[in-house]
Amino acid sequence: MLRLTTALVATFALAPMALAGTEYPLTLTSCGHEVTFEAAPESVVSVGQSTTEILYMLGLGDKVAGTALWINPVLPEFAEVDAKVERLSDNAPSFESVLAKKPGLVVTAYEWMIGPQGAIGTREMFDDAQIPSWIMPTECIGKDNTQSMDGARTVMFDTALLYQGIEELATIFDVQDRGAEVIADLKAREAAAVEKAQGLNLPQDVSGLFWYSSADIEIDPYVAGVNAAPGWMLSKLGVRNVITSQEEWPTVGWETIAKADPSFIVAAEMNRRRFPADDIAVKREFLTSDPVTAEMEAVKNDRILTMPANAMDPSVRTIYALESLADSLAGFDLK
Repeated sequence: MLRLTTALVATFALAPMALAGTEYPLTLTSCGHEVTFEAAPESVVSVGQSTTEILYMLGLGDKVAGTALWINPVLPEFAEVDAKVERLSDNAPSFESVLAKKPGLVVTAYEWMIGPQGAIGTREMFDDAQIPSWIMPTECIGKDNTQSMDGARTVMFDTALLYQGIEELATIFDVQDRGAEVIADLKAREAAAVEKAQGLNLPQDVSGLFWYSSADIEIDPYVAGVNAAPGWMLSKLGVRNVITSQEEWPTVGWETIAKADPSFIVAAEMNRRRFPADDIAVKREFLTSDPVTAEMEAVKNDRILTMPANAMDPSVRTIYALESLADSLAGFDLK
């Protein structure tokens, strides 16, 4: 959990009036790891699309020295900014490639990227290189990452953690006013999306499933756990998640899913091609041709929706996706 200094708390207390500048040195704790900034970082490497898009929203595109771990195209409004930023890797970059950019900070939304068993490295490795590392609070508050790569959420994802992360990044870079504007806009969009979702008044027996991908199309798929970001979307819709596991992305057999018989299925769409099932066309073909899945209510009634994969992870796109999901469900006969 992220601990703020007394000076930082005092700064936040000034909102929504014009905020005072960050007082350095700034010390905070990110996912249990203490980080100190002597000044606003001059450059940053962002590992993960969600943190990169937040940096762009904060007007910090010129400070992004490199990015990695991309699944979908950048938000259209940032295409021009992103085109000027070096893509270190579409997946996990090497520790050496990050160090080569000599960043003043490296940020990520995933502890499996930078953490005890980080695909890039550990927090201590970055400390030894004198590069502060920072992880979004969505990754560690109310979440246990010790048992699996994706971790398990002990409580449902809450957008308050997303707003906290944006506020903290804005403070690190001394752009609090811009951070407050971004958060206010996102909160307004969230309120509108929730209102639209709750206005559907769906029957109590409606249920849903979010399918991210599968390591192989013939084996158990990765589906959204009850407390994951898609679980938050379903809760706002008043819809039951047929998956009850607390794991973020557990693998569950199609026979078990078919018995639960979800009213609709949301399938992730992505540019990544790590697995064959990353392709939305492959997902649709499997659902309609497999003898088990083809008998599900969602498939027989063509209630298969698509959603950008990165909207299924905690990000600003999660808020946008709720509104789109409500629009899509309004067109189905779920009464």
